[in-house]
Amino acid sequence: MDYISSFLVAFSFSLLKYFVFAGIPFLLLYKYFTEAFSLSKLQKSDAKKSDFIREILYSIQTTAILVLFALVILKTPLKEYTAVYENLATFPLWWIPLSLVLSLILHDTYFYWMHRLLHHEKLYKYIHAVHHKSTNPSPFASHAFHFLEAISEMMIVPIILFLLPMHIYSLLIFGTITFMINVYGHLGYEIMPKGFRNSFLFEIIGTSLYHNLHHSKFKGNYGLYFRVWDRLMKTENPDYVKAYDALQEKRFAYSDDLIREIVD
Repeated sequence: MDYISSFLVAFSFSLLKYFVFAGIPFLLLYKYFTEAFSLSKLQKSDAKKSDFIREILYSIQTTAILVLFALVILKTPLKEYTAVYENLATFPLWWIPLSLVLSLILHDTYFYWMHRLLHHEKLYKYIHAVHHKSTNPSPFASHAFHFLEAISEMMIVPIILFLLPMHIYSLLIFGTITFMINVYGHLGYEIMPKGFRNSFLFEIIGTSLYHNLHHSKFKGNYGLYFRVWDRLMKTENPDYVKAYDALQEKRFAYSDDLIREIVD
């Protein structure tokens, strides 16, 4: 009974997080401030209500699988074999941010190769095609996976838990960062500031447009957080930078003209 209670509590909390982190951007961009963000919209067409419902239903399933993975490892004797620690004194405090960075690098590496595998012709139509039904994804698509893909996605959980020493709070932060970036990747809008393009981060980090191109073109841009593996393996969409520059020109040229008009 304790396991059932733990599952229900964790599932409810995770589901609440999903609807808060995906729901708020959805309401802001797709319902209340659509006109204000029209220049930031990545695709001209609009997704249908049925698309949003499908994305939500699959995401609920994925959330349940994620919670089950975590509980089987952290609420059973398996926990003794993990590298998770609860006493902050076990490792220096600087290990907290470093472990987070390493976990993101590890996750991005795992995701890139797992993602490419799911695009193999013998797997795609049976598994990954579910996620690609969202050719024009919304924030709700961030966890919309076939159950076999959800299991494949969640295999990063035991990999991190058994290999990388992480404080329990670090795991919570990691889960939150992962989900927020996933929502951003499926946002359907580009919200990066103007200065991002000329920073070194642009060369490393993917954007909402980056992942949106993967959904609209069905290949390339397989990375989750970073552009590194795509650039190394030459799988980055060759039109990405050009498309990003064109989008930002459209977004900010209008703003610059408006500022000049007000000043003059």
